[in-house]
Amino acid sequence: MPSTPANSDLPTALDAPAGAGLLDALQHQVAVFARRAEQTRLGGVGQARNSMDRAAYLLLNRLDLEGPMGVKALAGGMGIDSSTVTRQVAPLVDTGLVKRTSHPEDGRAVVLALSPRGLARLEEVRSSRRELMSRVTDGWTEEERESFTALLTRFNLSLSELMAAVAEGGPTS
Repeated sequence: MPSTPANSDLPTALDAPAGAGLLDALQHQVAVFARRAEQTRLGGVGQARNSMDRAAYLLLNRLDLEGPMGVKALAGGMGIDSSTVTRQVAPLVDTGLVKRTSHPEDGRAVVLALSPRGLARLEEVRSSRRELMSRVTDGWTEEERESFTALLTRFNLSLSELMAAVAEGGPTS
């Protein structure tokens, strides 16, 4: 792909300064990716573009994939503290995307569940984001998409494990 102002700051490992090495090129690409993701919010295309913030999307997605759960379980699964989840989920409850229900085994405990409205909204956003990913990877083979997804998943899991170890006071190496 020819260099354009939109992608001219996306060097490859071969474009890295002499002696910088592959890890320097990797950290640079991660930084550029983070900036691009924040700029676009990877929010999809069409009418649903940027219509749901990252925190809401991740919370709704987790509730959809894992089912109803308490704040502590939701926070633990996302690697954030309970007060953050409580603050982030409040507007989702207020807008009817998430509902609070009694725990099926302990009626005193409250669990958060995706509402039918929340599921419909999540599907709308997923569809928009799926279209964006299709456009971004247009021209990629299915194998390239699978490989990138597998490597990005592995990278995110490794980063999550490292951050958990650091938070627990464990080694950083």
